[in-house]
Amino acid sequence: MHDIKAIREDPAAFDRAWGSRGLPVQTPALLEIDARLRAAQTALQEAQGRRNDASKLIGAAKGRKDEAEAQRLMGEVEALKGVIAEQGDGERIAAAELKALLSGLPNLPADDVPAGGDEHGNVEVRRWGEPFAIAGPKDHVDLGEAADLLDFEAASRMSGARFVVLKGALARLERALGQFMIDIQTREHGYLEISPPLMVNDAAAYGTDKLPKFADQLFQTTDGRWLIPTAEVPLTSLVMDQIVAEETLPLRYTALTACFRSEAGASGRDTRGMIRQHQFYKVELVSITAPEQSEAEHERMVGCAEAILKRLDLPFRTMLLCTGDMGFGARKTYDLEVWLPSQATYREISSCSNCGDFQARRMDARCKKAGEKGTRFVHTLNGSGLAVGRTLVALMENYQDEGGRIAIPQALQSYMGGLTHIGGKA
Repeated sequence: MHDIKAIREDPAAFDRAWGSRGLPVQTPALLEIDARLRAAQTALQEAQGRRNDASKLIGAAKGRKDEAEAQRLMGEVEALKGVIAEQGDGERIAAAELKALLSGLPNLPADDVPAGGDEHGNVEVRRWGEPFAIAGPKDHVDLGEAADLLDFEAASRMSGARFVVLKGALARLERALGQFMIDIQTREHGYLEISPPLMVNDAAAYGTDKLPKFADQLFQTTDGRWLIPTAEVPLTSLVMDQIVAEETLPLRYTALTACFRSEAGASGRDTRGMIRQHQFYKVELVSITAPEQSEAEHERMVGCAEAILKRLDLPFRTMLLCTGDMGFGARKTYDLEVWLPSQATYREISSCSNCGDFQARRMDARCKKAGEKGTRFVHTLNGSGLAVGRTLVALMENYQDEGGRIAIPQALQSYMGGLTHIGGKA
């Protein structure tokens, strides 16, 4: 959400920033609604003031037995009721229009975000590890089905497309990955583990910029709650409508949860395998910071996500997203992309974003220094540390051998009861 006062002061800056994200000019419509809103507010206040003054004068007129003046004043009060109702309706309508328009406008890119229209404008920041030399690599679907560890057909019968059943050692490996990730983030990187609700209300979804724009990408329950698309939503909502002591910042939260996405608009994309599923597990990282802390915290968060890939010895690259490829609520985003041998390319496995005060304004999350009266909006950051399903895909493909066995990375062997390999011909 954006501050209409700031837009009023420098509309050209907002139009330039939104233009870099591919949007047409927005501020004339915003300022027109804002002018109507302020005019209605002024007219309402003036009418209320005249009504209050007239009401006081009625008693005075009656006290001096001036019935004519009292009747005139009562007539004025009655007429002002209509004006007040009319201007009140105008204020509510304009306020709703302004909120609706502002709610649909994305965050402003940070100054150091490269300009670009789509993923081709992203900039590689660094690369780690060399892609494994695998002759004729199989994809994770062929590997898993050959060893009877994956069953897409059974999942389709019971749930439809974009679901999977994991079996035996592969199910255990998925569980091991989630445990490994959450242990690293809590024990070594200082994140506080949270077990949050998997369903949230409208306020939480709106505050984390998932509503109203992305309602079609969420699953909604029959009682109006929303299944979380990522634990970013409940973790960030821990500070919704709160004033946090600035001395306690940054707050760092993490959770391993199931995530649910309708994948609306993804028809035909990654239909094979586990890359794009309706249900998947992910370890989420969320930080709540004071405004001046967020840039450094963003770099730290990216490092915490990269650490998982390094421990698993999975080749990856870190990309700085351009203005046209960033998410709606982000002002700056880094993507981590892991190497997939079957596709001979890097694929996204984590996205770490600094949202500035964009979400905080929507959810009214503030911080306050001890001994001071004023408050400031906090900054919120979120990232994947990592997406468990996509990490599982990367492990299967990068650690395969010619016989279809999958080696277990050293970092995971203790979580797997000492197993060094899984799979192979069933």
